[in-house]
Amino acid sequence: MSAAYRIARSLLFRLDPETAHNVSMAGLRMAERSRVLPLALPQPECVAPVELMGLRFPNRIGLAAGLDKEGNTVDALGHLGFGFVEIGTFTPRPQAGNPKPRLFRLVDREAIINRMGFNNPGIEEGVRNARTSRDFDGVLGFNIGKNKTTPNEQAADDYLSCLRACYAAADYIAVNFSSPNTPGLRDLQSEDSCARLLETLKREQEKLESEHGRKVPLLFKVAPDLDPPQVAGLSRVFRDGGLEGLIATNTTISREEVEGHPRAGEAGGLSGRPLLEKSNDILRAFHSELGHAIPIIGAGGVSSPEDAASKIRAGASLVQIYSAFIFQGPALIRDCARHLDTL
Repeated sequence: MSAAYRIARSLLFRLDPETAHNVSMAGLRMAERSRVLPLALPQPECVAPVELMGLRFPNRIGLAAGLDKEGNTVDALGHLGFGFVEIGTFTPRPQAGNPKPRLFRLVDREAIINRMGFNNPGIEEGVRNARTSRDFDGVLGFNIGKNKTTPNEQAADDYLSCLRACYAAADYIAVNFSSPNTPGLRDLQSEDSCARLLETLKREQEKLESEHGRKVPLLFKVAPDLDPPQVAGLSRVFRDGGLEGLIATNTTISREEVEGHPRAGEAGGLSGRPLLEKSNDILRAFHSELGHAIPIIGAGGVSSPEDAASKIRAGASLVQIYSAFIFQGPALIRDCARHLDTL
């Protein structure tokens, strides 16, 4: 952690987590618009570029969905060194999310619990925001979900709506059906429900590919709380359904690694350092089932360059970070990217 970020963090952590998030994102946008950020940080070098899913990633380190929920900070985040940035989760209609407080720091564990509930401006506004500030020359992913009020029986309609709206602006599209903060959403991870959803989205993807003259890869993001039969079943669905990529994993509902912490009882998904091994176990299990047939983005618990390397060793081709970026600052991005270049 740099001295400058240590000072900034000490000030931000005096605020409640959601206010600190909003202030820091606004500060990044202001620094980008005023050209302070590009001057303070040199343009990130292209470290170990990767060709995957028909896309060229400048480096293997990306930002997981959830930080830029509005899609209006892409350029600023790109200047920090990310090879790819995933924005959202977006839903068809704007959504306020769950009641506050809904974001909690477990500072001594470098962990976060959130029950945000897909708060976002809606997919149409997200696309407009991303297009307005798209000087970022890395890879841009859109993470899509369903509105809370949409029953699971109609969930495919929400995902289709988002797929159509962001297809032209996205480099890849990630289907979030594993967040623990939308009631019933994880039920879509059952083998039958997942197969129907994937088949529906793949049919629409084919139509959009013909319409736009390019194929935008479709990825599914899975939970870290799956058991071995679920992993095996979903792997069959993904392989048979022609999925282009997988993100493993989302946040966990388990509190085993933070048991006894005063905040451990807060409802929501746990992310950060305590998630690493649990996430890696699921990543390893999917890689064992899928081999190299479907590339995997490893996410969850990366707090150091060696943690990022553990994702690659477990079978990932790319790595995403989020919580550790908040705790440690931008230096972690470049450190991880450079370390993976040595593997």
